[in-house]
Amino acid sequence: MAHPFQGARPGTMPFFEHFFYYPDARDRGSPAEARLDFEDAAIRTADGVTLHGWYLPTPARPARGTVLHLHGNAANISGHWPFVGWLPAAGYNVLTFDYRGFGRSGGKVTREGTILDAEAALDYLRGRQDVAGQRVILFGQSIGATIAAVIASRRHGQVAAVVMDSAFTGYRDIAAHHIYRNPPMLLIAWWFPFGVSKTYDAIDHVPQISPTPILFMHGTADRIVPPVMSQRLYEAAKEPKEIWMVEGMDHMEVWEERGDLAARRFDEFVQATARGRT
Repeated sequence: MAHPFQGARPGTMPFFEHFFYYPDARDRGSPAEARLDFEDAAIRTADGVTLHGWYLPTPARPARGTVLHLHGNAANISGHWPFVGWLPAAGYNVLTFDYRGFGRSGGKVTREGTILDAEAALDYLRGRQDVAGQRVILFGQSIGATIAAVIASRRHGQVAAVVMDSAFTGYRDIAAHHIYRNPPMLLIAWWFPFGVSKTYDAIDHVPQISPTPILFMHGTADRIVPPVMSQRLYEAAKEPKEIWMVEGMDHMEVWEERGDLAARRFDEFVQATARGRT
């Protein structure tokens, strides 16, 4: 998640919304750089927006599952795909896509829109013949983890497991965190968090995800989203659930610094859920 209160562009969306999203269309590369097999995916939402994504199939037969990746609040999938580029070799298909207004997706980003987008992406996966009947795992990072919580709470029976990386409890909570720890900003914007809607807050949805298993993961040195927020989400969630606090890691940093460790923890959790041991 990018720092939520800098670089915003007032006027591009409802006032309080624009502080949470930093989309762009810059091309930072693609899975081709890692010689990964992938295809473009065109995803149509319920309200008629066309989204762009990349579907990366695993060479494994049979696949161990299919991962729907929900990225953070900035840039686009050309900068986020490395977080999931390891999955095909590990036996998983993966779909990563851009929310409306990000990258090559149409429309303009809104909070409600991101939920519609994620639901459409899940429906797209479930409609693919090469995915039909497979276990679908939601993998949300930062703001994507909040979106994953909402989708998992609504789609029982369609999601086999949820991994929430560096999640925040709620939109008003994360706004208050960044305002109140910055004295100059506090003086001029102390009122700001009170105007932020609590719609689609993760803390309200994680209790409804059960019986779908959840893994919360968070770096203990996260300077963007305080790790205590994942602790609170874990406490609010019902079993089955796990939490992994990654010592000394900043926001989603474990994937860059100890990607092997993060991948192993992810895979162990998903496979344990398949065996019914979580």
